[in-house]
Amino acid sequence: MPEGKIDGSWFAPCGMNCLVCYKHCCHKKPCAGCLNGDEGKPDHCRKCKIKSCAAEKGVRRCYQCGVFPCKLIKNLEKSYRTRYRVSLVRNSKFVREKGLDAFMEGQREAYTCPVCGGIISLHDAQCGECGAKRE
Repeated sequence: MPEGKIDGSWFAPCGMNCLVCYKHCCHKKPCAGCLNGDEGKPDHCRKCKIKSCAAEKGVRRCYQCGVFPCKLIKNLEKSYRTRYRVSLVRNSKFVREKGLDAFMEGQREAYTCPVCGGIISLHDAQCGECGAKRE
């Protein structure tokens, strides 16, 4: 992960840390993150209903919405908890309560490769730099 303070635009409206997404850390043409334009993004991310909903409601993060967690977030939450053992709702609540800097620092500790210092993808548990697998 980048040294120093991590730009808040890497935290997606849904509660995902875009820096640990496989499309960012494991590709030669990395995605710039949910809030940083569409270059390198897969089609499903460009058409994200959650991102569109947040924009329509005038919030940057879903946790800022009065109906959080809504059906869209709950559906994504179920998928992420099942497939990756990660809670996007918990991520969002942590950021709301303790701040983005504290969250991203914890992510840095959890997703930095112990072998080379690269970023371990949340999606495939593999370092984008050296290929080491997360245990």
